[in-house]
Amino acid sequence: MKYLSCLYVLISVGVLGVSASAQPNIIYINADDLGVMDVGFNNSAYRTPNLDRLRAEGMLFTAAYAPAANCAPSRACVFSGQYAPRHGIYTVGSAARGHASYRKLIPIKNRVYLNREVLTLSEVLREGGYKTIHLGKWHLGEDPTLQGFDINVGGYGLGSPKGGYFIPVKGEVATYNDRYSPGTHIADIFADQAVTFIKANKADRFFMHMAYYLIHTPIQAVPGLVEKYGDAKDRRAAYASMIEKMDESIGKILEELDAQGLRERTLVLFSSDNGAHSALSSQKPYRSGKGSYFEGGIREPLVVRWPGKVKTGSRCDVPVMGIDFFPTFLEAADIPVPEGKVLDGVSLMPLLTESGHFPERALFWHFPIYLQAYAGKADDSHDPLFRTRPGSALRKGKWKFHEYFEEGDLELYDLNHDPGERHNVARLYPEKTAELHAEIKHWRETLQAPVPSEPNPEYQAEVAKKALLEARE
Repeated sequence: MKYLSCLYVLISVGVLGVSASAQPNIIYINADDLGVMDVGFNNSAYRTPNLDRLRAEGMLFTAAYAPAANCAPSRACVFSGQYAPRHGIYTVGSAARGHASYRKLIPIKNRVYLNREVLTLSEVLREGGYKTIHLGKWHLGEDPTLQGFDINVGGYGLGSPKGGYFIPVKGEVATYNDRYSPGTHIADIFADQAVTFIKANKADRFFMHMAYYLIHTPIQAVPGLVEKYGDAKDRRAAYASMIEKMDESIGKILEELDAQGLRERTLVLFSSDNGAHSALSSQKPYRSGKGSYFEGGIREPLVVRWPGKVKTGSRCDVPVMGIDFFPTFLEAADIPVPEGKVLDGVSLMPLLTESGHFPERALFWHFPIYLQAYAGKADDSHDPLFRTRPGSALRKGKWKFHEYFEEGDLELYDLNHDPGERHNVARLYPEKTAELHAEIKHWRETLQAPVPSEPNPEYQAEVAKKALLEARE
């Protein structure tokens, strides 16, 4: 049973001598489907002046990774602080994606929502004395207030905004239809509600999860911004305008922190949940995009600002992952990890403060499922039929290792010389390949990660082969 005892609360705010004034406010800004190359500070053509400011005033992580290549599993990993095999969310919806005759194995069954028994980051922070608010995309259950948030603005079980981005809309955000004029963008509503919350809680400690639906589909041009990038009917121009709209919204939150004198005592972390939709935004030099476990699908922008703790304009090249946010926020707030809570992540505080020890480690991904390729869209992933097939992956030092369960294929890439993962050097480095293979198998055994092995009776080898050849033509 999930519970937080009174003893835990007393320890967190009493015995340790932590005062409210010593604990920072925490704002976690999470973009949706925003690729690592989709921000101005990474030399993209997209205009993100407020994010560029945040980067200039904080630390940029150049090797930051999402815990999964699409929405729900990535978010579940962040809020549980755990790798996917522990909570069982591997994808969105069914694990059996793509044509049945192309799937050689029966995939592992996918859990759709985060089990309510899983202790979440928001629950721990709330029990530690934080006022908590969720704004935007949740995707881990029907109601964020059942998983640690005092206030929910627009979050529900699905991954995209009902009715699109402009008032009037449907679903959770529809409660604001009568309060905002037609055509108002929901990112402006979220910013407005965030500002209201900051004003009301400026004397308290608060945790804000600003989880934009942007830049997820539907791709809808933003009037007044899209003209900078091209015709409103051009999906790439519309995509660019959506990025800038999100940046505008973030700017309003940063401005309110300044206006309320909260800048110095607020930790702001900005990141994304996975890579970009490859048909809309190239992530070169990285390969592929959302849904793929090549670098373009899991690399994410990551910036942390915390005045007085994190040096302005600093940079960290150590590989890190979204599962690290949970322990990082707890250490920043001086809240202990609850007894019995297993965290796979590691606090980033030694990296942020450039002091103390940060362990050398491998980062892991496990995806015992199928995820089909976008219809009619070449996304440069594993093959033209699937963005990913069942397998696992590992990043350790300069090495990236992939294992695929259908045929037992092993791939090894030297990211220092081949960030695009084009040249499989597994045969050139058999000892390193064997070493990493053994490490990933040990990791799976430790977490009891399920590996699909049952043949799919609907699989048709010749049909799949023909479809693959035709797709490659």
